[in-house]
Amino acid sequence: MNTTTALFYVFSAILLFAALRVITARSTVHAVLFLVLAFFSASSVWMLLRAEFLAIVLVLVYVGAVMVLFLFVVMMLDVRSDTLRAGFWKSLPLAGVVGAVIALEMALVLMRGFQLHAPTPSARALEIGNTRLLGIEIFTQYLYPLQLAAVLLLVAIVAAIVLTLPSRKAARHLPPGEQVRARKADRLRIVKMAAVLERPATTPPEGQP
Repeated sequence: MNTTTALFYVFSAILLFAALRVITARSTVHAVLFLVLAFFSASSVWMLLRAEFLAIVLVLVYVGAVMVLFLFVVMMLDVRSDTLRAGFWKSLPLAGVVGAVIALEMALVLMRGFQLHAPTPSARALEIGNTRLLGIEIFTQYLYPLQLAAVLLLVAIVAAIVLTLPSRKAARHLPPGEQVRARKADRLRIVKMAAVLERPATTPPEGQP
């Protein structure tokens, strides 16, 4: 066993332990911190697989932005884990069976790609770099799946914003259909009125009542 294989097993063990603690930790803040540890361990595994770009993106995006945001939200909302964990042990057997089925399906699909050692990069990857090769593959061969994923994420963002908007009773709401069917005659009425001229008030000279 060489150094790369030993490090792979060490980081994989840390990753599995952190993932288990994410769902078993009593404190929500501790669960978020264990998730950060899981992301760091997964990033280390990707570094061993010579996927440097994915490792850096995982650390910068998820650990540096998303998980910090999660941590601040959890600390500000003061989420009570006792209420969220109600019925956890009752649903644990079913969740374990579902997790085992998912792991078995992934193993059957990825069985041919399981290797203990990192694969040797191709000559093209060594020539132009791993990051550039990944960009070429994404924006040429996988462009349509990338656009589809972007549309789905946009729809999810809009739905999350709509669901979290507070409902204010004092706000006036008008259906969009009525706004489109509105006409100028319904909103504006021109009335013709005769001009009325008023005589200016005259001020009496000084000394007279």
